[in-house]
Amino acid sequence: MAKSEAKRTVLLVIALLCAGILVIVFLGFGPPNLLAKSNTPFYCSSCHVMQSQYEAWLHSGQHRRMLCVDCHLPHENIFLHYTWKALDGFKDMVVFYSGTVPERITISSHGEKVLQANCIRCHELAVSMIDRERKCWECHKRITHQLTGTIINL
Repeated sequence: MAKSEAKRTVLLVIALLCAGILVIVFLGFGPPNLLAKSNTPFYCSSCHVMQSQYEAWLHSGQHRRMLCVDCHLPHENIFLHYTWKALDGFKDMVVFYSGTVPERITISSHGEKVLQANCIRCHELAVSMIDRERKCWECHKRITHQLTGTIINL
């Protein structure tokens, strides 16, 4: 019995590795520019549940020049970038196709850390003398997807 379970486990691992290789080959040699297209805000908004985030980005002033992946994926190294791109994309696909999309889409704690790091990365000179632990969007409320384009008097 133990031999058949071990054999089954080995076959499962081999099947998963083959599937992973096929995905990599598909992305590398599949439809032209698939990877580049998946970086665009238009691609991210192709799911109707992301339409309001897309509209907010479209009216966001300076940040409209940025892509979704510029803010929402890590940029420390290429491996980390594409690992999180795959994980986030897979999670989004499962949530969308399982019908469990929350009414209000919010950023995860991991996403907040990535977003904060990217704000600091892009605005490094401007934030060199301030508290980097405080979330940038606590003061800059107009950069959030919910409040883009609105002016809040505090």
